[in-house]
Amino acid sequence: MDPRYPIGKFDKAAARDRSTWVADIERLPADLDAALGALPPGGLDRPYREGGWTGRQVVHHIADSHMNSQLRFRFALTEDRPPIKPYDEAEWAKLADANGPVELSLTLIEGLHARWTALLKSLTEEQWKRTTVHPETGDWDLELLAGLYSWHGRHHVAHLQLIR
Repeated sequence: MDPRYPIGKFDKAAARDRSTWVADIERLPADLDAALGALPPGGLDRPYREGGWTGRQVVHHIADSHMNSQLRFRFALTEDRPPIKPYDEAEWAKLADANGPVELSLTLIEGLHARWTALLKSLTEEQWKRTTVHPETGDWDLELLAGLYSWHGRHHVAHLQLIR
């Protein structure tokens, strides 16, 4: 198993399973709590692999990433093919708040995922097909973007589980 991708890489061509993806997004706060509860003493400040982020940085990264994603959904629902603004995850992980208490990001993730899930469950078939455009990877419809963030949450929960 490659510790960089403990559940494998996201596969854009895999079969779409929207209901599972929405359930994964809804369940992420509870999955994070469980993974963090199983960490050994000092585990938050250990990297999940040599050269990898600490558990603390992983939690803060999830908050950063999922805030960006939820906004991407909102833009795609209210604008015609809006561009995705990329950001440098590695640089964001070096910012002072990425080393602060994880409770701040956990609270944010809980509220964010509750709102995001409510939004996802309200989408019509037509809305799921709306797109946003990444400058490097092209068009992403909202259904596939939900799949990516379902994977993203599970991917980082698996990183936290490696710290154990």
